Amino acid sequence: MIGVRISISHRKGVDMGKAVRLVVFDLDGTLVDSKVDLANSVNYALGAFGFSSLPNDTIYSYVGRGASMLLQQSLGADGRAILPRVLETFLAHYREHLLDTTVLYPGVRESLEAHNGKFEMAILTNKPVDMTQTILTGLSLSRHFVDVRGGDSFGNKKPHPEGLLQILKDRGASPAESLMVGDSVNDILAGQGAGVATCGVTYGLSTEGFSEHPPDFTIDRFPELFQRIRPVG
Repeated sequence: MIGVRISISHRKGVDMGKAVRLVVFDLDGTLVDSKVDLANSVNYALGAFGFSSLPNDTIYSYVGRGASMLLQQSLGADGRAILPRVLETFLAHYREHLLDTTVLYPGVRESLEAHNGKFEMAILTNKPVDMTQTILTGLSLSRHFVDVRGGDSFGNKKPHPEGLLQILKDRGASPAESLMVGDSVNDILAGQGAGVATCGVTYGLSTEGFSEHPPDFTIDRFPELFQRIRPVG
């Protein structure tokens, strides 16, 4: 369900005003609203191989586990044999159109500007890292992040905690002083697997998973994040 606002009680023992040094963000559905560009490229790739277009809302529900899974779900069982070719077509089209309609969610730019230097901030997304860098550069966000990792940066994508653990190690940050922020259960599971506190954003693409795997807290608007945490020291 897209954009549904939910209320989740805070997990016992979590300090919502806790000191945080490192904040790791998901990208799609968390910082940027990229769903239309993604859906357009999926339907372009489906059409190129004779498949019918899917409703955008259906495609949105598949976003978050990487491009291969996105296309696998979009194709269904009938398309397994041609998945590599469809994926190649999707990636080529999306690289050319990933900034056609993609925009920042309200308050993202202003909040990152206001808190630049107060927290270390990083990106961990299942999107390929080259596309991630293109979007960050195109939206003038790159300078805010000390580390940017994509779905092809590690052997495992989220919800596996490998990427998050490596970012913590590289930054010398402990799980206790770190926070994972994202719009899907994959982000929450990655954070939990790494022993990191989690924040779920309810305005993104995949909030329905939060009921089964609740984050430590949720926010309905991006600027609320920085009202819930404080810098170390």
